[in-house]
Amino acid sequence: MAPGKKGILERLNAGEVVIGDGGFVFALEKRGYVKAGPWTPEATVTHPEAVRQLHREFLRAGANVMQTFTFYASDDKLENRGQSLKLTGAQINEAACDLAREVASEGDALVAGGVSQTPSYLSCKSETEVKAIFKKQLDVFMKKNVDFLIAEYYEHVEEAVWAVEVLKTSGKPVAACLCIGPEGDMHGVSPGECAVRLVKAGAQIVGVNCHFDPMTCVKAVQMMKAGVEKAGLKAHYMVQPLAFHTPDCNCQGFIDLPEFPFALEPRILTRWDMHKYAREAYKSGIRFIGGCCGFEPYHIRAIAEELAQERGIMPPGSDKHGMWGSGLEMHTKPWVRARARRDYWENLKPASGRPLCPTMSTPEGWGVTKGHSDLMQHKEATSSMEMKHVLEMQKKAKSSS
Repeated sequence: MAPGKKGILERLNAGEVVIGDGGFVFALEKRGYVKAGPWTPEATVTHPEAVRQLHREFLRAGANVMQTFTFYASDDKLENRGQSLKLTGAQINEAACDLAREVASEGDALVAGGVSQTPSYLSCKSETEVKAIFKKQLDVFMKKNVDFLIAEYYEHVEEAVWAVEVLKTSGKPVAACLCIGPEGDMHGVSPGECAVRLVKAGAQIVGVNCHFDPMTCVKAVQMMKAGVEKAGLKAHYMVQPLAFHTPDCNCQGFIDLPEFPFALEPRILTRWDMHKYAREAYKSGIRFIGGCCGFEPYHIRAIAEELAQERGIMPPGSDKHGMWGSGLEMHTKPWVRARARRDYWENLKPASGRPLCPTMSTPEGWGVTKGHSDLMQHKEATSSMEMKHVLEMQKKAKSSS
């Protein structure tokens, strides 16, 4: 950590608001640097300029955590289902750390090294085998001296606990996020109980990321907070949700929606929605507030602007953004100038422009999770027989719904 910078726990202990960055996987997929499906972060090596630029945009938007682009960067994921990158997890993780540190040094930002769920856990590998995968990533984070660690995007609290136990050996602060909603993890463990297990494992910061929209995630973290307090424990809380509306999702979240992942754009939250999210998260006692898939820099800037008074600073990116549309006063058209006010944007009900489309979808809800044969992973490419099977399963799920 650079001299003079306060650490993550020092900031949270002082009641400061920490703003996370956004969703690198989706943002870089749209820009042509990540392949949807494997969702792996080899761009840190193959296209470092793209990763660096996105870090800079989030920093300018107000983020003060640069999370290493190491999502799904474990060796078992990098070689899953026919993936052949000719790059090791260590190479990708090291490059990610260097890029995050380079940009973090340009502002008051910390570097967080992240590990996520593994194909090995879904395939029922042992605790020892799964922990060994986390340890390989941790070795890189220790070599690169990241400021703190995040175990994020876990559908099962058991695997998240294993990750925390490994990360805790570093002596660095550890945060842990599950990709769950109010219904709990994929084995039915409640958010409150999940949080208690994570805190007991050694996480100082707990929360939720991905899979659900902001208000749903805030609700899940509220349940975590209640569970931790009831157990007589203490923790800080974080939330990094989707930038998509998900009122129709079941416990699996947005990956069960038929629009996932290539037709989610009609669900994107506006910057004004983000103001409401930031305020609700803050009121709930959450002080580490960021975003995940779908979040672009302007979404993070909206969070920073909403909480500017609490933080005592406006983000650099606000130089080009009038609060509540005030810049529209300079527009040539008078009817657009009339929109340069807060009450207009706060009360607007945006239309989708899609008259033949429904407002809600029906999640597919196959109901399979860790331990089910359909979730067993392998190095070989998905076979034609496997594809035939999943198409039959899809047909069956649609008919039953």
